Amino acid sequence: MIRFHVAAFHAGSKRKRGCFPMKKWIVPWTILLLAGCTVSPVLYPNTHLSNVGNDQAQRDIALCREHADLYVKSDAAKEAAKETAVGGIGGAVIGGAMGAVDGSFGRGVGIGAAGGAAAGLVSGIIKASQPDPLYINFVNRCLNEKGYDIIGWQ
Repeated sequence: MIRFHVAAFHAGSKRKRGCFPMKKWIVPWTILLLAGCTVSPVLYPNTHLSNVGNDQAQRDIALCREHADLYVKSDAAKEAAKETAVGGIGGAVIGGAMGAVDGSFGRGVGIGAAGGAAAGLVSGIIKASQPDPLYINFVNRCLNEKGYDIIGWQ
């Protein structure tokens, strides 16, 4: 558990003096950090886009994304879990080696596993927030068939 010393916070508090647990803030901050990471197709301003306008283009993008969600299966959750497991195992090995040096092997394994799993989880979430290339191709083709010209994703 990560702890920071905050003496002013504890005035009149029953909490153990000098410790402020940060564990409860990790998930909310990660979610907020990744909330802005969604990408979307960028359309070239061709004749079709000029004729239908931006509002209709956004509705068409949403429709194509819904179709892609139905037809393109993602294993992002499995990949995030795999990243977490690999990070935990790697962290345990490194933590155990470091703990063995100063005589606290068990504690080193525990700390390393926790840190490695957290790093793996964040890495997995970041990778999962990016669309699969197959998903991107599906949405691009759907939009092309509607008359749009996609110049990339952003």
